[in-house]
Amino acid sequence: MKKNNLKSQYRVNEQIRAAEVRVVGDDVESQVLPLRDAIHLAEQKGVDLVEISPNAEPPVCRLIDYSKFIYQQKKRQKEMKAKQVKVEVKEIRFGPQTDDHDYNFKLKHAQGFLSDGDKVKAYVFFRGRSILFKEQGEVLLLRFAQDLEDYGKVESMPVLEGKRMTMFIAPKKVAPKKAETDDDDDDDVEEPVRKKPQQKERKEYTGPKVEGENWDD
Repeated sequence: MKKNNLKSQYRVNEQIRAAEVRVVGDDVESQVLPLRDAIHLAEQKGVDLVEISPNAEPPVCRLIDYSKFIYQQKKRQKEMKAKQVKVEVKEIRFGPQTDDHDYNFKLKHAQGFLSDGDKVKAYVFFRGRSILFKEQGEVLLLRFAQDLEDYGKVESMPVLEGKRMTMFIAPKKVAPKKAETDDDDDDDVEEPVRKKPQQKERKEYTGPKVEGENWDD
């Protein structure tokens, strides 16, 4: 049944019911033809007439080998399925009076789950009369969400259902941080200063002076 499921989605050749269709293909220009002419054109090219958009006006049919067309569709579905990211939900359980050591241990696990792209379902389980501490459980879950704000975002606030108070946290994609030295290095670079050509120092004349000449100018 599954193998024929894809084939049943498309009409081909005489199965097509429209009076006229728009014909497209690799080696043909898009044109509207009566169904009989479109099937005849497909026979001339040694291919099939496959209805790919039955709801269009008129329906769109492609000139292509039917087996090849089905193969392409299966390949496309397989590629799309491979691209879909499967998100798992990991559960973290608390008690209403969880101590700091146990809390930090579970916090570390939750950070790892969110970093891997998984959702976290954190909940407080109230056993017996501990339901009296439901406010304390809510505070614990809100603290948990705050400590994970760099790793995930809250999808739903704490909700009490029966003996469980549950909260969902979804992974957050964090952009890679730039090295702090990148910007600082650019700011510290100074434009090279061109040195002025050195002028030769004027040597003082120490020889005998001649009358009428001023050697101090």
